[in-house]
Amino acid sequence: MLAAASPAYAYTEASIADEASDTANGDNPGRTIIVIGERAANEAEQRALQTPGGTDVVSYDEYADKSLVSLRDALAFSPGVYLQPRYGQEVRISIRGSGLSRGFHMRGLTLLQDGVPINLADDNGDFQELEPIFFEYLEVYRGANALRFGSGTLGGAINGVTPTGETAPGLYLRGDAGSFETYRGLASFGVQSGPGDAWAAISYDNSKGDRDHAQRNSLRFHGNVGLQITDTIENRFYASLNSIDQEIPGALNLATVLTAPETGNFAGDQARDIDSIRLQNRTRFSLAGGQLDVGGFVNAKSLYHPIFQVVDQESTDRGAYARFDYAAGPFEVTLGGETRFGDTKSKRFVNLNGARGAPTFHADQRAATSNLYGEVRFRPTEPLQLIAGAIYADGFREQRQLFNSFMGGVTDIIGRAEFDGFSPKLGVLFDANDNIQIFANYSRSVEFPGFIEVAQVASFVNLEPQRAWTAEIGTRGRAGAVEWDLAAYRADIEGELLQFTIGPDIPASTFNAGDTYHQGIEAALSIDLTPWARLRQIYTYSDFRFVDDPQYGDNRLPVVPEHVYRAELRLGTDAIHIAPNVEWVPDGPFADYTNTLQVDGYALVGITAGARLTDGIDLFVDARNLFDEKAVGDISAAITATPASAIFYPVERRAVFGGVRARF
Repeated sequence: MLAAASPAYAYTEASIADEASDTANGDNPGRTIIVIGERAANEAEQRALQTPGGTDVVSYDEYADKSLVSLRDALAFSPGVYLQPRYGQEVRISIRGSGLSRGFHMRGLTLLQDGVPINLADDNGDFQELEPIFFEYLEVYRGANALRFGSGTLGGAINGVTPTGETAPGLYLRGDAGSFETYRGLASFGVQSGPGDAWAAISYDNSKGDRDHAQRNSLRFHGNVGLQITDTIENRFYASLNSIDQEIPGALNLATVLTAPETGNFAGDQARDIDSIRLQNRTRFSLAGGQLDVGGFVNAKSLYHPIFQVVDQESTDRGAYARFDYAAGPFEVTLGGETRFGDTKSKRFVNLNGARGAPTFHADQRAATSNLYGEVRFRPTEPLQLIAGAIYADGFREQRQLFNSFMGGVTDIIGRAEFDGFSPKLGVLFDANDNIQIFANYSRSVEFPGFIEVAQVASFVNLEPQRAWTAEIGTRGRAGAVEWDLAAYRADIEGELLQFTIGPDIPASTFNAGDTYHQGIEAALSIDLTPWARLRQIYTYSDFRFVDDPQYGDNRLPVVPEHVYRAELRLGTDAIHIAPNVEWVPDGPFADYTNTLQVDGYALVGITAGARLTDGIDLFVDARNLFDEKAVGDISAAITATPASAIFYPVERRAVFGGVRARF
């Protein structure tokens, strides 16, 4: 009765096969969501279960009752994913401490949509372009477990998968409204005829935000067209358009966060406005015992970003990829490669209350990142798999500075940096029985700096790639009414790319740390208390430190708290249900590298609910921070912080949203 609440993290091959047979030939008889049936998500689960490490597949059904503002709303119960909202759709996203001190944009993760990275060619990115309201499901591969996506980062990869005309036929509508004059809507339509299918969706989002000067407005489109050309050849073409306008309320000092968290910063009318168009094509060849995917993509993006200056960038990224999967007897092989090239016209101007003033900077930037990867899985006996793989990556970052007002005007200075890295991986996966797996792996990761890091000066800062060796051990499975996913890891890092705030409105400086380590526990536990009551929980333990650093000793790294716990108790059936939830941070993180200021913890209580009005029409409610807790939710790291430092972001304020989902 509570199948809709089942956490994706704890499925086994047996349970997936059962569900696939139940849903392959009919609609989901329960909730009204963007897709019908679960075949595609089940296939993603089966792939995840072949991975000897932390993975998760989060279906739309798991977060359908949320007001979907950001990835935080979709992945709140994905173990090991640290997501803290800053304002609007801006969140801090980190897995295993990836991009730990990046207080803006995103690094240390590979973000993909339909299997193709949305990261720019220098591996930086804006996660706002991943909108969970569109996705059939999201795949989360933590750390080196993301090798199948060509990712060699410390954090791993998150892939959002959109529906097709086959999985989401007909007309689907969703609308919700609520606090802070928030209005959101989605309309999608899918159709299948003969060998072809098509799906398209458009969404609109408008809100004043829960702080002053946090207005957001977005209009988005995603669609795809598929054609079964022959029995063995399938082609699918994707198109995405995003228009996102977001005011930036800025960081606050500690006293303001705790007494007046609605406060925003109007100085300079700061904002981040993104317009992008993305086209990609994938052709799939079904072969005897295997499958070959080949594809290409292009992404054109405009960023208008008034901060300490007006950042005005026009970029075009393009690339190609191939991935081959083959199985014969006890062996399975995955081989792949990807290359991305990008060009950016980067300009800055004096910020005249959000408008362009006199030019201050102009540069042409070029970047490329390419990789080759492979993995072999061998099953010497039926319950045991031995896995060996590796990824080789190389790339360059090049900037030709043409104008800099602080250097006298016209310049012609070229900065260039080249990187490469080889990252092997070994793993073992043991099926204790049909429902329980035990896994372990040991792997290397290499992350290259992007323009934000190397272009701190015109001729580039001499930064090294961040390198790490990570060991992981864990288990996942189900026994009776209990499902679990548990992983423990330790990453020993050399040259971690860390940042610190040098001014309230100026992007942070970056340096290579000496030796650091990240170690922790990622745990998820779900219990079917009765046929109409399910408790799901996640817990993350994070211990991130310097190691004998000349300046910081063995201090803790700032930003991420040591303990994070979330729980949800879902009571009822698909016809009517209610789910109180809590997020508890017993002690807040340090704000600085010197460990002079640690913020307090907090507990946030919320509730979601849903009801079936008629067949095909559902109502839902999402209430957050019911007791209006005032606390620090996120921090921009500093060398030494004081309560007066404007580096703190408040937790979300109390809010209530309600909406309707309908399928025709």
